[in-house]
Amino acid sequence: MNTQRLWYLEGVDLFGKLCTIKSKDSPSIAEPRKFKASEIIYFQDTEAKYLHVIVDGRVKIGSYLKDGKEVTKAILGAGEVFGEMALAGEDIRKEYAEAMDNNTTICMLSLDEIKNLMKRESDMSLRIMKWMGLRLRKLERKVELLAFRDARTRIIEFLKDAAAWKGKPIGHEVLIRTKLTHSDIAQLTATSRQTVSEVLNQLKSEDQIYMERGKILIRDVGTLK
Repeated sequence: MNTQRLWYLEGVDLFGKLCTIKSKDSPSIAEPRKFKASEIIYFQDTEAKYLHVIVDGRVKIGSYLKDGKEVTKAILGAGEVFGEMALAGEDIRKEYAEAMDNNTTICMLSLDEIKNLMKRESDMSLRIMKWMGLRLRKLERKVELLAFRDARTRIIEFLKDAAAWKGKPIGHEVLIRTKLTHSDIAQLTATSRQTVSEVLNQLKSEDQIYMERGKILIRDVGTLK
């Protein structure tokens, strides 16, 4: 499966109805919770009891290594799901989740709620399996990039993935709207903020991309290198 196909499929809203279903069928359950920027949604090494859906805002998923080093695994936005390993039998969280924006809104569903939903919605089990399989493919791709590619290539592949996932085609060009800072991209590509700035500026000077605040325009994804 090529990169564009993989990221397009993950972008399909498999869980967009979860909060609606929850509100309609289980009115006694608490409303979606709001978190402030930098507030922890759940800590590493705590019990895994919920699946989380982002209604609004952004969430950083990360972990701490034994030496205390922090690793950022993903930065997720509205419509995305996290904490999914609880569905695969994870009892204790191996990562933490942190709100990045004020008023980050999260819909939280217990494992029992998910099981009941799967009973009511006949195709939900298959949809969840497919979705988790795509997440695994994405993780495998990230490991491959970190292990075998240089810093420039990792950053370029990150841009291509972002273009396939959330980019807006404009003729032969693709516009990516993003709140990610150079530091965010550095964490996601295991590089440094300085390296990200240097690579993006090189690509701009080569007229492969155009940048302004909150926007990156890729001239031609197929020839970006």
